[in-house]
Amino acid sequence: MSTPPATVDAFDGAPTVVHVSDVHGYLADARRALRAVGETDAFDPVVTADDDGTLHWADNDHVLVVNGDLIDRGPANAECLALVRRLQREAPPGRVRYHIGNHELAVLLPALVGWRTEYSVSLSPEERRAFLERVADGAVTAAFDGYDYTYSHAGRNDPFDVGDVNDALRDAASELLARDGGDERVQRRLASQHAAILGIGDSHGGRGPDAGLCWMDFAHLDASAPPQVVGHTKHARATRNGNVVCGNVIRMNHGSPGGEGVLVETRDDLTAVRRTPSGDVATTTV
Repeated sequence: MSTPPATVDAFDGAPTVVHVSDVHGYLADARRALRAVGETDAFDPVVTADDDGTLHWADNDHVLVVNGDLIDRGPANAECLALVRRLQREAPPGRVRYHIGNHELAVLLPALVGWRTEYSVSLSPEERRAFLERVADGAVTAAFDGYDYTYSHAGRNDPFDVGDVNDALRDAASELLARDGGDERVQRRLASQHAAILGIGDSHGGRGPDAGLCWMDFAHLDASAPPQVVGHTKHARATRNGNVVCGNVIRMNHGSPGGEGVLVETRDDLTAVRRTPSGDVATTTV
């Protein structure tokens, strides 16, 4: 079997890490955020656009981290998934990382989430199985180690091993495929068994301090937690609390002049790249 597209963990050279999170089905916003990277003086593009506007991997020395919640809320969920799949096919193995967020978690554990109308819980059995197969194959993972920061959707206060949580996620998806993945008892057992990843908090609408990597709110991450880049909690600007930085800005700024943005990590800096209301691109060290 060929190497799954997100399982290569060591790279030659010093790739630039580009982080985008919480696209939530807003394809146009995601396109503007990703294309902004190449409009700076500091960074090469991570994507290029062909004549019809379709985005492609730009064949530069980058790692793109799509840090969860790619789906739900917006009008273009299937198109957002197709974008990530295309970039994973075009990029070298491991260069496009798609992380599970709480809305991807709803595909795995729909009975626990309890939603009724979101895209994530409205997939056909065949579509859900295809997504589970991508998780089991390593095309959807939970975390990634950058230079100074570890990337996951919601983060943790305690240190965790990226390889361990990614292996646990693959194991959970494999068991859902092997057993009756729609059985609530199976889903509850897996959520308990892999609580560090799949756990839903008992308070704050699932976002409590006991939630796992998919669901805990930024407000519960201590300033002294291990250095991390997370999404999940909406902000108008990239926001730092001690060692932890939240880069979820697309959803907060959708339909507003706040501007779409990404985070870019190099060996030396963590930089917020944001498109301003005028359409220009600004960079700020975080």
